Amino acid sequence: MTTILLARHGETDWNSEHRLQGHTDRPLTDAGWAQAHALAAKLENEPLDAVYTSDLARAHDTAQVVADSKGLAVTVVRDLREKNFGSWEGLTDDEVLRRFPDAQPGHWGDGETRREMSRRVIAALLRIAAAHPRGRVLVVTHGGPLRAVLRRGGSDREGPIGNGDVIQITVAGGLVRAVD
Repeated sequence: MTTILLARHGETDWNSEHRLQGHTDRPLTDAGWAQAHALAAKLENEPLDAVYTSDLARAHDTAQVVADSKGLAVTVVRDLREKNFGSWEGLTDDEVLRRFPDAQPGHWGDGETRREMSRRVIAALLRIAAAHPRGRVLVVTHGGPLRAVLRRGGSDREGPIGNGDVIQITVAGGLVRAVD
């Protein structure tokens, strides 16, 4: 069994403005950097074998802060990216509802479906787990992938996932189980 600590990246300006980021590469704000350092402090006594991250700067920079505090390298996995919202990226929730009155929250965008995003993220986590049998790994990713993993792992957790939040899962025999 592999234990994976999934963390959401620190805040960006688009997080604070409630804009769809998706694959758009926004940097951490000062608050986001503080959240990255708070995450490192929170995980100070957690033994880790490896640190993985999405290739987007907001996740990579968050992961790098933690990895540096542990003396570990960061491994980039593109498949850990947020959902691609296509031409809807950069829009606020209100702008989406005004421009696309038939839009359904959670199914927004003309880029990638939630199912497509979920498949690639779960496949990436299974590869990471296979590389670290019986290991303990940090994966820094995004809100959409975290919600997808929680759904797949059978969690009944509801509500927002904050920047810097950590969720623990286990992976064994190709099965993902949410611990938190």
